[in-house]
Amino acid sequence: MMESRNEAQDFVGCDLCQQPVSFFCRRCGVNLCDPCVTIHLRVKSTNVHEIVDFASKDDDDTCHCDSHPQNDCSAYCKTCDAPICILCVSIKHKSHEMSELSDKIEELLKVIAKENDRLQSSKHELEKILDHTTKMLSSISLYYKQRKNEVTARGEEWHKLIEKTVKKLHQELDDMQKEHEAVLQKQKKEFEEMIGKVDEMNGKTVKLKKSKNVKEMQTFVPAIQNHQNLNEVSQYSFPSFYKCKIDPNYLQTYFGYVEKMQEKKTLLLEDEFKERELPGRRILEVPTVTSVIDTGFPADRKKNRLYDMAVTDDNKVWMGGASFELRLFDLQEIQYDSQCQPLYIWAVYITENVNGDIIVTDWEKDAVIAVDRLGIFRYSYSGKDSEFFACSVVTDSVGHVIVTGGFGKKISMLDRDGRFLRYIIPEGGIKDPRAVCILGDGEMMVGEMKTGIAKKFKYLEE
Repeated sequence: MMESRNEAQDFVGCDLCQQPVSFFCRRCGVNLCDPCVTIHLRVKSTNVHEIVDFASKDDDDTCHCDSHPQNDCSAYCKTCDAPICILCVSIKHKSHEMSELSDKIEELLKVIAKENDRLQSSKHELEKILDHTTKMLSSISLYYKQRKNEVTARGEEWHKLIEKTVKKLHQELDDMQKEHEAVLQKQKKEFEEMIGKVDEMNGKTVKLKKSKNVKEMQTFVPAIQNHQNLNEVSQYSFPSFYKCKIDPNYLQTYFGYVEKMQEKKTLLLEDEFKERELPGRRILEVPTVTSVIDTGFPADRKKNRLYDMAVTDDNKVWMGGASFELRLFDLQEIQYDSQCQPLYIWAVYITENVNGDIIVTDWEKDAVIAVDRLGIFRYSYSGKDSEFFACSVVTDSVGHVIVTGGFGKKISMLDRDGRFLRYIIPEGGIKDPRAVCILGDGEMMVGEMKTGIAKKFKYLEE
């Protein structure tokens, strides 16, 4: 049943009689069966009929003239920007600027090839993004399940807090009940004693009414007069439970909320990043120290060491150590020292390379890790020997990755793909390099962690 339906959908009939098609007229764009070919050829047309097998109707690689469809194009009119035939050359386009059709074909093919190369060059990055998207799609249910589990855990945490609050209020009511009972028991006893005293006075009064004993009466008068009536009485109310109004929005502010999915546009480079070489410049075998700064940060391990630095646009350098103190140094005031006297665990250093890579030093893994501008893993570098420690990292205008270890006497240089290039050891040496920044003009500044000395040296030739 399904096969017959597909066959019906694939059936192509003759445009004149709806019989199965066998031929095709390229000039008229008409499907024809065997009997209808003769009929079609009798029809007058401004174009010369061109009958071909239906199977080869799309194999035409010739260019027909728009003005004279019976003719093939043999030249190109630059003035009209259109292919033309020999008749057009001698009549309508006689005074126009023309060129060989083959030259125009070659020119167009070059443009097509260039654009195709551009598209093909982006295919690798598109495939990488597709792979990343596919992986995200495969893990999306797990990710959302984790978020739901976090919400559930938060709810359980609140349930525990609510149960704890309920128990606390119950205990407060129990303690308050005991205190209330004790107060009322005491008040009850006091009133019973007071009523007993009043009854006693009343009995004495009744007795004296029947008596003639004046002395006893005189003695009783002060006693009954001193017995004061009760002017006030303490009354104790029962505790009330006041329910605070629950505002769903206010409640969610404390409980937590789900941040909605956000779309972030990331620009894709049309061409692959091309390393920007500096004409006539190469890495110096022995970088020369051009100046030295004594920052004044103590070298004592228990005190404030020189840990990090950052260069500003106006050629100044901020430096800092373990304390909250920052110091600003002006590089313009630094003079060259020809004597070159030897003038980090849980933090992460980060920098961006010229190709958009985000590079960090991971102290837990003891490695330099890079991801591209989309956050996709690029590479990881763990050193060439056991002495390597990834502490601080910067990049230069060429794309070099400079890594200091905080210990030792050398600085590692990688290319933009994370491949080791060489060690940088400046003239006069470097001790325990940690803080580092690129100054431009082939210079960098490195801070010695234990001495507090910062050295500026040139590592690229002019």
